[in-house]
Amino acid sequence: MVEETEVNELKKTENEKRRSGWKLGRSAIGAIVVLMIAFEFSLTVCFLTLMQDSRKYTGIVEDCCCDYETVDTINGAVLHPLLQGLVTTPFFRYFKVKLWCDCPFWPDDGMCKLRDCSVCECPENEFPESFRRPPLGLAADDLKCQEGKPEAAVDRTLDSKVFRGWIEVDNPWTVDDETDNGEMTYVNLLLNPERYTGYTGPSARRIWDAIYSENCPKYASGEICQEKKVLYKLISGLHSSISIHIAADYLLDETKNQWGTNPDLMYDRVLQYPERVRNLYFTFLFVLRAVTKAKDYLEQAEYDTGNPEEDLKAQSLIRQLLYNPKLQAACPVPFDEAKLWKGQSGPELKQQIQKQFRNISALMDCVGCEKCRLWGKLQVLGLGTALKILFSVDGEYRHDQHLQLQRNEVIALVNLLNRLSESIKLVQEMSPTFEKTMKGLSLQPAAKFISSWNRLLKTVLGDR
Repeated sequence: MVEETEVNELKKTENEKRRSGWKLGRSAIGAIVVLMIAFEFSLTVCFLTLMQDSRKYTGIVEDCCCDYETVDTINGAVLHPLLQGLVTTPFFRYFKVKLWCDCPFWPDDGMCKLRDCSVCECPENEFPESFRRPPLGLAADDLKCQEGKPEAAVDRTLDSKVFRGWIEVDNPWTVDDETDNGEMTYVNLLLNPERYTGYTGPSARRIWDAIYSENCPKYASGEICQEKKVLYKLISGLHSSISIHIAADYLLDETKNQWGTNPDLMYDRVLQYPERVRNLYFTFLFVLRAVTKAKDYLEQAEYDTGNPEEDLKAQSLIRQLLYNPKLQAACPVPFDEAKLWKGQSGPELKQQIQKQFRNISALMDCVGCEKCRLWGKLQVLGLGTALKILFSVDGEYRHDQHLQLQRNEVIALVNLLNRLSESIKLVQEMSPTFEKTMKGLSLQPAAKFISSWNRLLKTVLGDR
């Protein structure tokens, strides 16, 4: 009897262990199924997010007056070809710049690891002789007043007889002293393309950190100050364009001196961030608006380099850019500057933002790479010129003041518009490639994951 009782107890214990094992097995299987469902759901969300980020941008560009589709179409068919031809003419390919300046904020410790970091300066006999002649100077009382406008309205036009010769006058939005010709040198931009230079590390990061954290902080989601949002988006758009050009002309193999496109870098720095792409479009339309607003001045300007054939070409291309019927029909006012600087605090706010942008231009002297400094100064001057055209100067909108531009400002403005135009074109061309790539990459982890879990399930259920 005792032995039979012991046997029954052992069977009972064994059955309880078996049932407990089955419970654990079922629990493990349930947990695995839940994990698989959760993973597949998150993978689907991730895939849809990637597809959404890489899709073609649609609708109106934020705070502008044109939509993405129109920008892509007009840029590809009209603006990009015109600008590509314009920047190769002698007038627009020589830029006057002060390359060597002490950084006003910290000791220069930038290091470049490529010879491409250096700039090839022009010998004096290369750039146009007309550039060496002193520009005309105009006395303030020599300027005629424009017709009076109602104080409540913003004058969105410029006087039709504005060009009176190239002058030397400092841009209030930037810090470079254009009248100090002793330290200036001319650079052929075609021989010094904007591309990868190897300028990386703490020095490069410190420039952008100083720009964003001290002078152009990202606005909060509830920010209602449109002017602060404009400054941030302009700098962000310019930053995106610079990153795109670095990735588009990248040193792929230093031993073979092989250059080409680095799509991964372009995606990592710009294309995976929709906001950065949107800000690029915004900056492009902002600068385009400045060019079209100054059309009377730019049409009448003298593009004299001593080469009649090339000078006529430059003049013709400028007129085609300013008066293109397709552009005027599709996007007559790319950006509406009249909605800014409203209220009593308008002039004070303009002075504040002007001071911040001047600080950003001063930071270009802290760039530790010569070629990066060249293109940084050119594009910041171009952006400062656009701000000058659209927002006048000195904290007030002066109806009695003619627009006055330096030759260098016009060169910088047109080259900046070309850089932005190229970036827009590259985004349009590269997005479909990334859409296919992301689709393939997003499916690979799912297949590997499911295969691994199938093996695990077989292991768990193998003896059941």
